[in-house]
Amino acid sequence: MAIWGKMFGGVAGFAVGGPFGALMGAALGHAADSGSLLKPSTGGWSERFPANGRPDPNSAAFFGAAKIAAALGKRDQLYAIGLVALCAKLAKIDGPVNRHEINAFKTCFQFPSDNVKEVGMLFDRARDRTDDFEMYAREMGAAYADNTAPLENLMTALFRIARADAGPDRKLHPREIDFLQRVHRAFGLPAGAWERAENGNSRAASSNEPDAYRILGITRTATDTEVRVRWRTLIREHHPDVLAQKPMSEAERRRAQDKVARINAAWDRIKRDRQL
Repeated sequence: MAIWGKMFGGVAGFAVGGPFGALMGAALGHAADSGSLLKPSTGGWSERFPANGRPDPNSAAFFGAAKIAAALGKRDQLYAIGLVALCAKLAKIDGPVNRHEINAFKTCFQFPSDNVKEVGMLFDRARDRTDDFEMYAREMGAAYADNTAPLENLMTALFRIARADAGPDRKLHPREIDFLQRVHRAFGLPAGAWERAENGNSRAASSNEPDAYRILGITRTATDTEVRVRWRTLIREHHPDVLAQKPMSEAERRRAQDKVARINAAWDRIKRDRQL
């Protein structure tokens, strides 16, 4: 993920506040202690993936300033920190964090080698904090309400981490299931997103598929009834049989047919997602 190089870069400023800022402040405060990042932590990332050699000058300057880079927008910062926090808390929800869970986490996101140490620091601090994971999920859900693809991708990763240490039957621990369900609700994702994540079929953030809600001209927070009413209204307005009562060219007629097809396709996608 390209965001990590920017998150842990050398420029000053940190834009995220609230629980995300508190978590990062705790992590950086811990790292600012002399050599603390290089000391092994029981059952943590640093013990399983120790730093090789001495910290470089850029890292030392980073810790001394006790600030994280803000080279990207606040929403991306929030996502990066929240991603680590939720993965860390899920890994610990059923007991001590183990190598299988950490390996799954690293495989899901493929952190650049230059940033593995900093991500590990944040992972360990998030794992050990006692704050409620749902507050991270709620803020992420609000921030990405207009584009839930990153949240769906994260849900898929959380399922993979949960299954990393599952037995041959692949059954999840009850605490893991509860965690995933609460995160799904806090993200504000539809039922279809749960099924996709559970089956390992996340929605690609770079998908070229047009947004169904944007086509209907309605927000993702609309109720099932509001979406249904909006679809019916658009169909009445753009149906070729209705427009045929007005003078129109053949090209205009084809455009009307295409628009109705897009409206119906958007409605079908929303129905599948919401299981209507």
